[in-house]
Amino acid sequence: VRLSITLAMLLFAVVGPLLAQHPPLEYGGRLSWSPTTKEGHWFGTTLLGQDVFAQFVNGLRLAFIVGALGGGIAAGIGMLVGFTAGYRAGIVDEVLNMLTNVVLVIPTFALLLVIAAYLKVRGIMMESVFIGVTSWPWAARALRSQTFSLVSRDFVEMARLSGRSSWQIIFREIAPNMSSYLFMMFILLFGNAILIAATLDFIGLGPSNTISLGMMMQLSVQNAALQLHLWWWFLPPGLAITAIVGSLYVMNVGLDEVFNPKLRGI
Repeated sequence: VRLSITLAMLLFAVVGPLLAQHPPLEYGGRLSWSPTTKEGHWFGTTLLGQDVFAQFVNGLRLAFIVGALGGGIAAGIGMLVGFTAGYRAGIVDEVLNMLTNVVLVIPTFALLLVIAAYLKVRGIMMESVFIGVTSWPWAARALRSQTFSLVSRDFVEMARLSGRSSWQIIFREIAPNMSSYLFMMFILLFGNAILIAATLDFIGLGPSNTISLGMMMQLSVQNAALQLHLWWWFLPPGLAITAIVGSLYVMNVGLDEVFNPKLRGI
């Protein structure tokens, strides 16, 4: 059920833009039209006459793109730092651990405010990269501790004696034994990237050249959609974010119970 919710949203994000009959940022439709099949406004229109369905499906697609890019970048940096620190230990571990602590204490939103002040146009790629390079520290710490527990195992010692390089040992011996953990880590980073992006968009620090779920909610608040009872404007993006992120986190808990014998009572 948890996976089906995410897959259904993903399918809707892929197929939805093909079904939209109006551009997401096009003006000229009937103002504040409630959901109807007339003229293709299935989710109604905004206070400015824009099609909510077109905005929703495009925002949903962008949410998955940000999740994949931001989560993927964070996972890549986390694995590079975590595996290296855990395997090398010593001075390398101390330097990388210090770098991780520095990134952890960086005020993310303050940094983004500074960056946004110097960027005339903020795109989805820039947002994804920013989320990725600021979300990896906890993943790196977790992988570092897991690598510490595996580096002294017999199969790692045998790989060293066979003459394999450090990276071959990490990615052929250590990483495969952590595959389930890596998968669950990526799920959390994926959902976290979507949630951060929605937050940034809602406070006006997201992409400035497109529409997203967070931006839909921001515009609805700015135009008093709640007071005007335009529920079809803010409810779909809010429910979509909750459904995606919630299903991913619950799915991660379920996978943890599957992969961790202690949680199954075995």
